[in-house]
Amino acid sequence: MTRCYGMALSIRGTLLLLYLALVLPLPALAPPALRPLLLAALPLGLLVVLAITSERVELDATGLQRRHPGWCRWWLRSGWHLPWDQIQRLTPVATSQGGRVFYVGTTAGTSVLLPQRLEQFDDFLARFAQHTGLDTSSIGRISPAWTYQLLAVLSGVMVAAELLAGWAVLTGRWAFPPGLVL
Repeated sequence: MTRCYGMALSIRGTLLLLYLALVLPLPALAPPALRPLLLAALPLGLLVVLAITSERVELDATGLQRRHPGWCRWWLRSGWHLPWDQIQRLTPVATSQGGRVFYVGTTAGTSVLLPQRLEQFDDFLARFAQHTGLDTSSIGRISPAWTYQLLAVLSGVMVAAELLAGWAVLTGRWAFPPGLVL
């Protein structure tokens, strides 16, 4: 039976909201000649962020696999597959932000980054440990949940403020300061 794990919804949602918070005001702030280009680029960028955050990790009787869905697999980086009998070790590596990531080493000498931003992460680790016999008790998420929660709140505030400012300008309730040309 194949088990499929996507990116945790809190992380995926936060990244999508952050994208919107950063790019929504750009068409309004751009010179008039660039506005059509930015309006066209906005949904294309959203599609790229959706594709990048749609990564899946699959576990089955043969091994561990990371890949993207078919609709975007053809233009995103290729995934990988590791048979269970080739997985040999987990190597912890400290990150510059003070966290730890883990590389899965194989008998062939290759290594891949262990996915740590997955939904049902504890279930994933338990199944990984069951198939490989490796100790996963020291593995946690790459960053604490509060960091994504804080980023989601800040991004939401930014989007709300941008929409409110846009509404105020469009309805004439707020005018740009003299000298500011949009």
